[in-house]
This record gives sequence, structure tokens and C-alpha cells, in this order.
Amino acid sequence: MSRKAILRRELLAARRLLTSEDVRKTASVLVTAAENLPELAGARTVAAYVSVGREPGTHALLDALRARGVRVLLPVLMADNDLDWAEFEGAEHLLPAGRGLLEPAGARLGPGAVLDTDVVLLPGLAVDGRGMRLGRGGGSYDRVLARLASAGAHPALVVLLYDDEVVARVPEEPHDHPVDAVITPAGARRFPHREGTGGAVL
Repeated sequence: MSRKAILRRELLAARRLLTSEDVRKTASVLVTAAENLPELAGARTVAAYVSVGREPGTHALLDALRARGVRVLLPVLMADNDLDWAEFEGAEHLLPAGRGLLEPAGARLGPGAVLDTDVVLLPGLAVDGRGMRLGRGGGSYDRVLARLASAGAHPALVVLLYDDEVVARVPEEPHDHPVDAVITPAGARRFPHREGTGGAVL
């Protein structure tokens, strides 16, 4: 088993110990922490996702962004594991999809819609001090990040995690892309790998 697989197994096991109340409380705190990240505060279009299970909750954040007039795009998983996108029009317009996911009911905008965003919120299991992110291993967001890189698009890349998922080191592979910031209940932290960013907690 690879180092990534071992770390994923450990982190998922820790998430399974969280109660529904833990997840609910974290979700409400994440909204406040997210509002303190300048990239999100000034964003006009954000690519986000609908949290499921014990993931750090995004539902309240999606509602807060939309209420503020932000255009929010949500992923639609395609048969080849790539992501299409559709606009978030409220929780009542989310439909059950495969793998326990919820997806927007609106018109599909195409995989390239992500190129026009100011911020991309990424799901993940961990991030380290360099901004290297550990995903679930499905590869969908690797394709998104590769698409952004090949198009020369540079939205802020932000991952939402629990406090203890900011770890010392994440195993990396050549195709992995670092993120710009992590948002946890403790606050928002930016990483210094891009010019003009810092590693301080905001």
C-alpha cells in the first residue's frame, strides 16, 4: 500500500469518529473563517462542491456565497471521472447522484467553465505546510487542476479541512499541484508558493 493510501485510510478513519454535531458545528465556523480569506471575500465566481458524509460542511458556505451575490459553480461527475459544472441555484435544486453525491439540477456549462472562476474550493483529506493537498484518490480534481494549468488560468486554490488535517508532510507525485490556502475552523492560512502570498494565519 502506498504512503498516500495509508494516510488516506488513517484520515478517513478519524473522520468516521466525528459525530453529526461535530460536523454541524464545524460547518458554521467554516463560514466565518472563509469570509476572512481575501480571495473569497472579493470573488465574483467560485467553483465549490457539496460536502457529503463527514466532510467539512460546505452547505452553509454555499448559501452564504450565493446570498452575497457570488456566482457559485458546482461539479457534475461525468462517466470518465472528469467534472462538468452547473450553477448553484439553492439547496432545493440539488439532486441525488451516484456515489452518494448531490449535484445541481441546472444546465451543464462544460468542463471548461472552471477556467472563468476566481476561486476553486477543493475537497481534500489533508494539506501540509507547503500547500500540498491529499485528495481522495479519484483523480477528478487532478484533471481540473491540470486543465487550469494548461489554460494558464490562476484562480485561488483553497481546500477546506478540519484543524488536525493540516499535517507535517503529504506524499506527493509529479502531477500534484499545491493549493494557495487552507480553511479550517481555526482560521484561514495561506501558503507562500505563489508570489505575493504568505503563510500566516489570517
